[in-house]
Amino acid sequence: MKNLLLVLIGGGFGSVARYLLSYFFTKNNATHFPWATFTANLLGCLLIGLLFGYIQKNNLQNETLKLLLITGYCGGFTTFSTFSIENIQFIQNQNYYLAILYTLTSIFMGFLAVILGFKIFN
Repeated sequence: MKNLLLVLIGGGFGSVARYLLSYFFTKNNATHFPWATFTANLLGCLLIGLLFGYIQKNNLQNETLKLLLITGYCGGFTTFSTFSIENIQFIQNQNYYLAILYTLTSIFMGFLAVILGFKIFN
């Protein structure tokens, strides 16, 4: 029960942070590119890399920290389902260039963000 509560709390905070990020970008962005989802996924990748690197460097076996921050917060903050539907909408609108660009840059930059976060502590 404790583990479920940790994931719930972390996920709740991550979801609220994601909503606020989306609200900011929707209010301040007139382009068709989904900057909020892109940014949330890259920040989530960087954060999970930082957390993983920190935990590994300090040899922490703290399951509470992992459940709260990695599974909960990062899981609630990142948005693969939103990323997927945005790509479907690009394809439906025959905007294949943006679909390919968004997919490739999200994957490539996501990997780089995880590596960067991990390397900071190693």
